[in-house]
Amino acid sequence: MASLWRYLLAGLGLAALLVGILAIVYVTAPRSSQPAGPDVSRTKNTDNGLFVASFAPERGVVRQGELESWLLTLKTKAGAPVEGAAIAISGGMPQHNHGLPTSPQATDYLGDGRYRIEGVKFTMSGWWQLHFAISATAGSDTVLFNVVL
Repeated sequence: MASLWRYLLAGLGLAALLVGILAIVYVTAPRSSQPAGPDVSRTKNTDNGLFVASFAPERGVVRQGELESWLLTLKTKAGAPVEGAAIAISGGMPQHNHGLPTSPQATDYLGDGRYRIEGVKFTMSGWWQLHFAISATAGSDTVLFNVVL
């Protein structure tokens, strides 16, 4: 009987040692350097820091396959609305290496730094990019928004 207990204790000790080794390997293993995915922030500073831009669907929801209007809101770093901006839009699907299926345009200034962008259409699910080139009194700057459907 004493011999059985020795084997049982030895087995438990060996199991505890293996669990300890596995825990050390897990804790010290290098982490993957792959990014989690594209930055899908809806508000960000423009590339040169002249403006703070926000981009959102006018109806509040992104709809695949439908022609949509989005709102681009531009503020100065101090929070003042950017008025009279000229905005050029381009973009596409970087993983599929193709552009947008439409030619979105800034069609209306709605006040308080808000511009209506019409003609946005996402024809398939995946990662889309919209690039805005902005020219205003403060200068010219760009901003890139990622949309994942």
